[in-house]
Amino acid sequence: MHNEIFYADAFDWNGVKYKTILPTKATDGKMSIVDSLSPIGSGPPRHIHEAEDEIFVILTGRCKFWLEGELFTRGPGETVFIPRGSEHTFQVVGDMPCRHLVVLTPGGFEEFFEEMAAGQFSVPDDMPVIVEVAGRHNLRFTGPPLDVN
Repeated sequence: MHNEIFYADAFDWNGVKYKTILPTKATDGKMSIVDSLSPIGSGPPRHIHEAEDEIFVILTGRCKFWLEGELFTRGPGETVFIPRGSEHTFQVVGDMPCRHLVVLTPGGFEEFFEEMAAGQFSVPDDMPVIVEVAGRHNLRFTGPPLDVN
């Protein structure tokens, strides 16, 4: 399946495509899964999810992760487990976008992505509103994005 077709109904936040493939309501709040297609060089500021464990399943491309001070790279077929309360970030590296599944337990955090896409807020220009929305979703920013270029 071509990414253009698959992501036709996804929402876009600053070039990253998000598609919730298992909504929180389908699991009675226990988990959610978001399919994400991220361009080369993209990645969030360093942050902590206070309420959710997060699992990345890399489908295509490569991501460099920073987790509690440790740097490592993952590619297709590999996973990363990020326990709630762990400071982390990532950046898409290499020569192609990264498609990955983000599994969140419990679910609910996918609503943050939806709010960001609806407002088309950008880092760093709109950080006050991003921080406010993040706080409602148990997300705390702790530092800058990963710079691996």
